[in-house]
Parts: sequence; C-alpha cells; structure tokens
Amino acid sequence: MPMQAGDIERLIKEAMPDAEVMIEDLRGDGDHYAAMVVSKEFEGKSRVQQHQMVYKALQGRMGDALHALALQTGVPEDGN
Repeated sequence: MPMQAGDIERLIKEAMPDAEVMIEDLRGDGDHYAAMVVSKEFEGKSRVQQHQMVYKALQGRMGDALHALALQTGVPEDGN
C-alpha cells in the first residue's frame, strides 16, 4: 500500500520535531517522492548520517510502503 505525503512528513517530524519537511509526489502514484528535510539535529553530521536519520524516522517503510525517496537534507541557515 502506497504512503501518503502527510504520513511521511508526520513520521519525520515525530523523530525530529524541529524539522522543516517538504514532500513532493514525483509521479502521483504515492510511491515515488522527493523530500527536503531541514533540521538543527543534522548539525555536525555528514550527509550520509543525515539521510540515515531520515530513513530511521521512516521506521522501515523504505523499500516497502515507500518505493523511492529522492532525499535532500540540510541544517537551517543562520537567522532561521
């Protein structure tokens, strides 16, 4: 069963409450998404570690309910 964008956002925000999450359904099929996640929790972490944090937040749904996720992560810019 495909995931809804709101479910992806909810799971990420449950794991990282300060996160700004933007989700785009790339094909309109609920199976292929792009996500931009910005969180202070990523500070000092490598890009790989940041992505691992997001995948962990998705609680094993990658490759199952969520087939593809093009992921971008970052820390908030100064003043945010």
